[in-house]
Formats: sequence, structure tokens, C-alpha cells
Amino acid sequence: MFTKRTFIQHLGVIALASATLALPCWSQQTAAPLQVDLSPAQAGRVRVGKVASAAALIPRGYPFVTPGKLTVASIPNRLPYAVYASDSKTPIGAEPDVAQLLADSLGLELVLVPTVWADWPLGLSSGKYDAVIHNITITEERKEKFDFSSYRADLLGFYVPLGSKIQKISNPEDIAGLRVIVFSGTNQEKVLLNWIGQNKAKGLADTELQYHDDDAIRDLALQAGRADAYFGPNATSAFQAARERKTRQVGTFSGGWPENAEIGVATRKGTGLAPAITAAFNAQIQNGNYGKVLARWGLTAEAVAASRTNPPGLPKK
Repeated sequence: MFTKRTFIQHLGVIALASATLALPCWSQQTAAPLQVDLSPAQAGRVRVGKVASAAALIPRGYPFVTPGKLTVASIPNRLPYAVYASDSKTPIGAEPDVAQLLADSLGLELVLVPTVWADWPLGLSSGKYDAVIHNITITEERKEKFDFSSYRADLLGFYVPLGSKIQKISNPEDIAGLRVIVFSGTNQEKVLLNWIGQNKAKGLADTELQYHDDDAIRDLALQAGRADAYFGPNATSAFQAARERKTRQVGTFSGGWPENAEIGVATRKGTGLAPAITAAFNAQIQNGNYGKVLARWGLTAEAVAASRTNPPGLPKK
């Protein structure tokens, strides 16, 4: 969840950074640094050859936006998903890398089109893009309008200050008596409210929920001891933890808890492109290139064993 203020703050951080940032690895089990390249060239981006079996699944005469090219909508807003490179115009990040992996696999040239979140559904439906790749959770409601190829698990994570005595949050009882920061109206808030209800029925201590829609205020509350933990999207929290070394992860859960949630590439409904994308993912999962893409951005924990076309999505509310 982003406010205009936090979006500007993140752009400011990127603009002041050098072309390459040396960051610690996101894994809490290793101290090896993770190199995050902000240059438009992206020399370390994983490139692969064409997967003939996947490319053969593209419907004959498929109406790509531009023949021979895969036009993908990208939403530069924050890492690890996507931001603008140091040239302020080229989208880079985990999702552009995934787009490159697909384009290479299908024997197509990649064209990234920057857009904003609110505009991607209409842009895809109207044929402005061939696909949209930006942390889109697969839901039954979205499947009515679009096809999906899953490629990442949708995870939420609990994060605490480095010096916190909290070592693990794995069930409702673990949040009893804690002060937890969460964004209002999110699925993670729904999870916490559910858990609080369960704990209340067991006579356990109440949990205080704190609502901060600004990252800086949230971070200050944690570091000042006014809150015990933050519960939000795991990938962005992991990136911040690695960059600043002020917080650590103590638990992860499916973004659709108790339902399983997956992230998928969105394509136009019924056009037949999704099976080719799914096959491309599965080929790259099997040969290890998919894992390299996720590892480059610290998203190994969100890897899937196999891609699926239109898997069960989160149910309608």
C-alpha cells in the first residue's frame, strides 16, 4: 500500500543512489551481500535462449501489440518489484527480469511499457499490452476478465526490530499481547482480526493493532518501541530489512490466508497466450534459470515448484 508521500520518498532514495548498491543478502542465514544494480543496462540480468516447445504453443497469427515483440506493462514504484533505473526511464527489478525471461523463452524481443497500477486492467483489455507483470495476485474475480500463469507465491511476513525478544510468529497465539502495525483494508488486517477473535475466545491477551499509512512513521514506531511487529507484504519488507539492517523476519504466511495465494502474469482472456507463458516458466523452473531470477532479487522464498494456467484464485469476497 502506497501513499503519494511514500512513493516520492522511494523515488528520492533511488535518485540519490549510485548505479550499483551493495546490499546484504536478504536471507537471515548468510551475510553474503546482495548486489542491486540500478543501471539501465542490467548486465547481471538472467538471459536465456528460446524454448521451442513453449514458443510452439503461441496461437498461429497471434496479434501481438508489435509483431515479434512481447509488450509488457511494468509498474515502477518500489523494489524488489520494479523501479526506474538511474536513467529515470528504464524499468528494472524482479518483475522486469521475469518479463525478460519470458520474452527470451518465447523468442520475442521485450518491450516494457511503464504504467500505474490503476491503469493496467483497461490497458490489457484494450490491447495496449500483451501481458502485465507486477505482483498481481490471482483471484477468481480477476480470472473472469484475464488469464493467468502463476510464477510466485504470494507471501506476507512478520518483521520485528533486530533486538526484539520475539523469535517466531507462526500461529494466532503468538500475537497475543503484542502491538502489531498493519495497513487498513488489507488482507493482512483481515488475518490479524481473525486471529484476535480466536485468541479472545480462548481468553488470551488482546492484540493492539496500529495503523500507519506512512513507511517512515511505521519504521519509527518499531524502532522507538511503540510497536512490537509489522505484518505486511514479505518481499518489500525483506528488501528493507536487508538494506537497513534494522528489522528481521519472524514468520511468513500465504497472502490469502487461510487460502493459498499465488502471483501470476496476466494476459487477455481466451487469447491462448497463457499456456505458452506457463510452458516457458516450467521449462525455466526445470533448468534452474527461474531460480536464478528470483535469487537475484531475494525472492527465493516465494518460488513455486511449477507454473499453472488459471490455478484456483482467491475467492470472491
